[in-house]
Amino acid sequence: MSEIFLDIETTGLSFRDRHRIVEIACIETNDLIATKKVFHKIINPERDVPEEAFKIHGFSTEFLKDRPKFREVADEFLSFIQDKDLIIHNAQFDLSFINFELKQLKKNIIEKNKIIDSLELARNKFPGTSNSLDALCKRFNIDLSRRTKHNALLDCELLREVYINLLDAKEPKLSLGTNNDKKIIYSNKMNYSKKIVQPSKEELEKHRLFLKSELKKNFF
Repeated sequence: MSEIFLDIETTGLSFRDRHRIVEIACIETNDLIATKKVFHKIINPERDVPEEAFKIHGFSTEFLKDRPKFREVADEFLSFIQDKDLIIHNAQFDLSFINFELKQLKKNIIEKNKIIDSLELARNKFPGTSNSLDALCKRFNIDLSRRTKHNALLDCELLREVYINLLDAKEPKLSLGTNNDKKIIYSNKMNYSKKIVQPSKEELEKHRLFLKSELKKNFF
């Protein structure tokens, strides 16, 4: 099954305050294994970038002014994500910006039934704790050394690792079908041996005598 890990960076916290997208990234996976298909665009938001936002992602107004506008990349973006589930951390935030842009262009918005929100998964699994992407990476010992600034493409890569851990899917297993097609199946279950070895009568007697002698000792 194919999935898309998606992340954006913006000029601010709400599209209602006329903030816009400055970066959008998508990484395609198949059964959570990266396919090397990537959609990544840095976008001209057609407005100034506030200092607070610049400190977070490092994209300045000057740097972005010659980049393509969202309307110029919208069709390519929609084609890339078509018919795939989207895995997003704090999906409500990202979707609000993306759907605002799509509505402006009179294009179909992304429906919620296509979304898996990893933040909701994390909140259900670790209630009452911080479940930001940074916090989850630290919880799962995922390397954050490259994350000196927020970066949509890097965050997609980190999110994939976080999501695998949230599913407890840490052990990829290679399954060969009858048609010799290779498929990766993630599971946290090991096929341990279920053979039961019964002790002999002699071993049971030795064990009984050992317990009898040891229990007479005063360890305290």
